[in-house]
Amino acid sequence: MLIRFGFEVVISAPNPVPLILALSPHPSVAGRILGANKILTEPQMPVEEFIDPFGNRRARMVPPPGRSRLWSDDVIQVDGQPDVFDWNARQHEIAHLPPETLPFLTASRYCESDVLMQQAWDLFGTTRPGWARVQAICNFVHNHLTFGYKFGRPTKTAVHAMSEATGVCRDFAHLAIALCRAMNIPARYASGYLGDIGVPPSGPGDFCAWFEVYLEDRWFTFDARYNTPRIGRVLMVRGRDAADGAMVTSFGSYTLESLSVWTDELPDDVTEAAVLAQLEHLPEAPALTLAMAGSS
Repeated sequence: MLIRFGFEVVISAPNPVPLILALSPHPSVAGRILGANKILTEPQMPVEEFIDPFGNRRARMVPPPGRSRLWSDDVIQVDGQPDVFDWNARQHEIAHLPPETLPFLTASRYCESDVLMQQAWDLFGTTRPGWARVQAICNFVHNHLTFGYKFGRPTKTAVHAMSEATGVCRDFAHLAIALCRAMNIPARYASGYLGDIGVPPSGPGDFCAWFEVYLEDRWFTFDARYNTPRIGRVLMVRGRDAADGAMVTSFGSYTLESLSVWTDELPDDVTEAAVLAQLEHLPEAPALTLAMAGSS
């Protein structure tokens, strides 16, 4: 399966504004990528790429005063299979977990597992450890929270989402992560592209947040918002929560004028020459409204 994925963002700033972006495919993403596979800018400006402590690709730049356009547009070849499902995946005893999973067992900026511990055990203490317990957590979060862009805010945490019963996709992920950690299951935040592939159209494209848990000696993908295996995820970042994988970190003020995101399946019989020809021009993707942009 071939998936065309990318974004276009237009900002304006009164002064030079340093930006750190996490908007590139994660180095672990499998599949051949056609295209520049980097962030392009107008006007042209130096873009420094680096790998952060969580293994994410980051880009640093300083847009000048005025209007700047940033974009990326690529095609990736993926297997076209939905998220892996293993109902029998077992939960590890903490003493047997690999050391690299331990940072994903404790509370973090947006995932206060320590505060939610008693609630978690009251809700899920009788569930079967392992996949069944994580699925029970996903079911609860999926049904407990009402999705809406108007419910998103940059300071909203898992505790807020739990009490307010609302959120955007990152709040669904944060609450599920916090509840998993409270039940001694390593869980980490993930975000990237997820288009309407194999499901009915849902409106303008956006970035999406989900989470991963460590069971049966590997990390598995879960998604509390959609709560069903999906096709065509393109991972951008991982971390303890959204603080470790913010899509845009700015050190100064700017105005977001527009944001478009696309993740579209291409025909199976498309040739490489045709793909490269398509990449010469950005697709006509509908823009998110400013109230929606960046909330997920």
